[in-house]
Amino acid sequence: MMETAGDSAAWRRLRLLCVAAGIGSAILFIVAGLSAQLQMFGDGSIFSYAVAAQDAWAFHWHNISGRLFSYVYAYIPAETVVALMGNARVGIATYGLLFFSAPLLGLLAAFAADRSKNRAIFVTACLSTACLCPLVYGAPTEMWMAQALFWPALALCLYAPQGWRGTALVFAALLALVFTHEGAVVFAAVIVLAVFLRGWRKPAFRRAALAFIAVMAIWLIIKLTIRPDDYIAAVLGAAAYRFIDIGNLTDPAFVLLMAALAIYDIALIMCRRIASRSAYVCAVVFCALLLAVYWVWFDRSLLAEARYNLRTVLLIATPAFGLAAAIHATDDETRRKVPFLQRIAAAVERAVNPRLIAGALALTLLVHTVETAKFIWTWTDYKSALSALATSNASDPALGDPQFVSSKRIDASLNRMAWNSTTPFLSVLVAPGLAPARLVVDPDAGYFWLSCQTATQSEKTSSAIPSESRRLIRLHACLHR
Repeated sequence: MMETAGDSAAWRRLRLLCVAAGIGSAILFIVAGLSAQLQMFGDGSIFSYAVAAQDAWAFHWHNISGRLFSYVYAYIPAETVVALMGNARVGIATYGLLFFSAPLLGLLAAFAADRSKNRAIFVTACLSTACLCPLVYGAPTEMWMAQALFWPALALCLYAPQGWRGTALVFAALLALVFTHEGAVVFAAVIVLAVFLRGWRKPAFRRAALAFIAVMAIWLIIKLTIRPDDYIAAVLGAAAYRFIDIGNLTDPAFVLLMAALAIYDIALIMCRRIASRSAYVCAVVFCALLLAVYWVWFDRSLLAEARYNLRTVLLIATPAFGLAAAIHATDDETRRKVPFLQRIAAAVERAVNPRLIAGALALTLLVHTVETAKFIWTWTDYKSALSALATSNASDPALGDPQFVSSKRIDASLNRMAWNSTTPFLSVLVAPGLAPARLVVDPDAGYFWLSCQTATQSEKTSSAIPSESRRLIRLHACLHR
């Protein structure tokens, strides 16, 4: 984090607050995620089902070859657990554990690699994790892993020792990063830019640039060699445009967060005129009270499906945090050699106040805590409602089979958690023994994950899932693909 000369007590307290917020959030991601089975939310339903079926590659991952690290990291170990134990639920829990652990492991790796003064890279990584990750928490996006890997990759590119070991670490970090998600290519390019700002003649930049070129060559070869199915290709193109759509930032929960921070700035100006010594505390308390009034009397929103869309925030804000950290972590000698870098760093450090950041962080954590709690409570109720429907005698034969039932039977307030393309898979996962009496189907679904051929093959081989459940999934797939 940025600091004034003399390393004031205020900056030390802020660094501790950022580290506590980042590490604490990363631990809570694991605990809450596994407790609520959030790995099954949204597209996580098909991913969890694929783990249970030990067939994630055939189900979907061959279509997104640019995300191989995510597949190797989270899916192969989870499928191995299913194969060894013959227990689908343990495998799904393993997948959830690995997925939700990514931010914590990323922070630990960043701490080990960071050699900057006061571990500026690691502290900023903690701040980024606490502020950004809760916006997409629960959504099964590989940008979750990209954000986690960005920070150790940045630290290694800046501080890995010269020699073949350091070069190997830089190459491995960038390779893993770009194979988390296509958006991580932007992350890797920003890392190279951060190293460039310290001097293009320095060995660290040449090493990072050459590693990036080699990694991108491998990435391009893999993308051209392992192509998506025709049915999926068009969907991926549309998804890419949604990913970079600035309109995603108009979600009520994100707007609420931005409004809270804006009001905090205004309240701070007013409080300084009344009680200058406690102005920051007064401004935070005032904003917290306004938020409480909004949540109790006016709030009707739920940050659920939009968690997936808010990946856009990670794409924009994570590199911004990284560049700021890299510039601040630049030593005095390098700043003197690069005058514009010295001017940027000095301007930013003069403009930033540790008490201001601490108050903004406190409000951000408050908003994230409440919005995440609302999300988890509603998700838990939705799972219970879906399980009850899947084990009931209700039937809607018009959907294609007497053992199919419409998800529209679930109360609309809970159906806000629904992900129409994955509802059938979730109805299997939430049923006792993975054996629903009815396959819950959303009649509005327009996208179908499995082809008839893939579902038929899975019915024959996925022994950890009851045969009747596999048959229902196959029936539904063959009706549509």
